[in-house]
Amino acid sequence: MSNSTLESKKKTENGVKRMAFSVLAILFQVGFMLVVFKRLNAYAGVIDLFTRIFAIVLVLKIYGSHQTSTMKTPWIILILAFPIMGVTLFLLIGLNGGTWKMRSRYEKIDAKLLPLLPKNSEIQKKLQDKIPKAGGISSYLSSYAGYPVYQNTDMIYYDEAIKGLNAQLEDMKNAEKFIFMEYHAIEDEEAWHRIQKILEDRVKAGVEVRVFYDDMGSIGFVNMDFARKLESVGIKCRVFNPFSPGFNMFLNNRDHRKITVIDGKVGYTGGYNLANEYFNITHPYGMWKDTGVRMEGDAVRSLTVAFLEMWNAASNAHPDEIDMEQYLQPHPYQAKQNGYIQPYADSPLDGEQVGEEVYISMINKAEKYCWFMTPYLIITDEMAHALSLAAKRGVDVRIITPGIPDKKLIYSVTRSFYNGLVINGVRIFEWTPGFCHAKMCVVDDCMATCGTINMDYRSLYHHFENGCFMADCNVVLDIRHDLEQSISECREVTDQYKEGRSATLRLGQLFLRLFAELL
Repeated sequence: MSNSTLESKKKTENGVKRMAFSVLAILFQVGFMLVVFKRLNAYAGVIDLFTRIFAIVLVLKIYGSHQTSTMKTPWIILILAFPIMGVTLFLLIGLNGGTWKMRSRYEKIDAKLLPLLPKNSEIQKKLQDKIPKAGGISSYLSSYAGYPVYQNTDMIYYDEAIKGLNAQLEDMKNAEKFIFMEYHAIEDEEAWHRIQKILEDRVKAGVEVRVFYDDMGSIGFVNMDFARKLESVGIKCRVFNPFSPGFNMFLNNRDHRKITVIDGKVGYTGGYNLANEYFNITHPYGMWKDTGVRMEGDAVRSLTVAFLEMWNAASNAHPDEIDMEQYLQPHPYQAKQNGYIQPYADSPLDGEQVGEEVYISMINKAEKYCWFMTPYLIITDEMAHALSLAAKRGVDVRIITPGIPDKKLIYSVTRSFYNGLVINGVRIFEWTPGFCHAKMCVVDDCMATCGTINMDYRSLYHHFENGCFMADCNVVLDIRHDLEQSISECREVTDQYKEGRSATLRLGQLFLRLFAELL
């Protein structure tokens, strides 16, 4: 038996043990609550009355909030129909603001970091004058996300994750000062071993290396000793929001970003994590489609800031005690390309749904075509309306989703949105070779996005995400050509889903949508 097989079994065993412990702890807590409620049975009438009054007050508060109706209505239905369960789930998940302590920490760090980014108002005006519809989106990102638009940056697009990984490895070999890596999921297997070998070599050469990963995202891929193992070879490692059973008010907010920064000169982002399946080393769901971009030049500064935000938010150190400017020193560089590049980040703690607003803005400004690729399609009424309206006014709107799902339940919810879109002219394609995990949008040959933001509630409302908005550059056309190639490998299901669904199927899918925020 090969070592890789043994390692894989050990990794799976550790992941299963960890998950089993968590499930048992949660069951223990639920059992404890049931015992408490049983002992309070004598006061059941009073408790029931109090719960219903509290539920009504909570419903009124939700109704009067500034959230979209799509986000409010499911909670109102759940709370009124099942008061105890609905109230409990809302307090655990629906608040979605994290704890006051976490919000305060991010605000302090952002107040120190974001002012270190240039305003680039002249570049902003040039884009506004040249391509007004792209300029408007860029202006939104500058004003409400805090990330400016850049020129003097060269971009390369990778239509396969393995191409991006190979390029990253070569760039990391040349690192002289620091390497920052932030990923939702890391698997302690073949692909990561290639990365770690280079990281260890760079540490020996005096390069500062930091690795940051999400605990929930990596829970089935690494064991609890992974971070300590990296620290033991000189790689600084932090884990975002370690999973712990119980009423963790911040548990629903995960770090879904994918960022690599090398010396502040070269940066990578895209849809792929650092696990074997993303590079088609393993094939759990057929072929895996993922994409990414490489940037070199001024725009890397924003990726560095996005990384430093999350790295320092995971520490208890006060922002004033952290020296971040040393990683943001300008580097002389003369780009060969002339496009506009705008890396940006999205946080669930600030009440601004940057990822969704960018997508909706691109849809609304499309005149000829607007194409998406996404692994999941669980969208708000506002986005569904934007997609449908664009199609009605003659825009060629297409969405590519997987042909083979990674999560069957979520796939069922994804397909439940098809009918409402296709009857209004949106075309839906399923990528038959397997699972497409890329998150991209391209509009009218003039602007595109590539990053980590899925078209689902988790990415749009709950997770820390990042993306890159691009306008008037070659990468926009590269993304268009890749989507054209992907469409040629798809089955179009537009006509199939124009037909009405059975009443039973429709009712089941509507019920699942009530829990869409949990999926």
